[in-house]
Amino acid sequence: MDGTLVDSSKIITNSINYVRSKLGLKPMEKQLVLEAINDTSIHRAKFFYGVNEYEPQHITWFREYYANNHHKETALYPGIKDLLKSLKLHYNLAIATNAYRQSAELILEHLQIKDYFDTTICGDEVANPKPAADMIEKIIDLFGCKRDEIILIGDGKTDEEAAQNADIGFIRVNWGWQKDEDGVKSVEELKEILLTLHSSHHKVIPKSS
Repeated sequence: MDGTLVDSSKIITNSINYVRSKLGLKPMEKQLVLEAINDTSIHRAKFFYGVNEYEPQHITWFREYYANNHHKETALYPGIKDLLKSLKLHYNLAIATNAYRQSAELILEHLQIKDYFDTTICGDEVANPKPAADMIEKIIDLFGCKRDEIILIGDGKTDEEAAQNADIGFIRVNWGWQKDEDGVKSVEELKEILLTLHSSHHKVIPKSS
């Protein structure tokens, strides 16, 4: 969802900095926050808030800012709604997001894309969020599909590693938070790739390297 469908960089940065302000910590630069979110090697709770584990109050503060500002600080990337309309004719669609359920629902409903998806699996609904494979496994079980019939589309290392851990295909996009020269550079290019995959009737999708 974040960085692939939705430009939520502002709301996430501001929500984290809202929690930091409550803890007496200085705000972090937006780019530093976004890089950290997609860095699977860091301890995020310690990095963002200086604690070993997120505490209930941290989550409450985060959700408080998010709920009050999501409608002002989120937007679909250009072309996403048209892409979803086209793909829905040919594919089952699901979201696997590390966002909390409450936050994800607010965004998807506000941006009017919730109904395009057969299911949404959120970070607070699995034992291990991405880059673990838990969300992907739940989606595979729901659809009853094979691993060569599902592909994850994302914008960063967290998504790529989740695809690797689930042993499924991966397409990286280049318009989100993390830039990669090898990524798909436009929504139109992604649409062409996915519709070509469908029309070719080839089930096997290349695995992420």
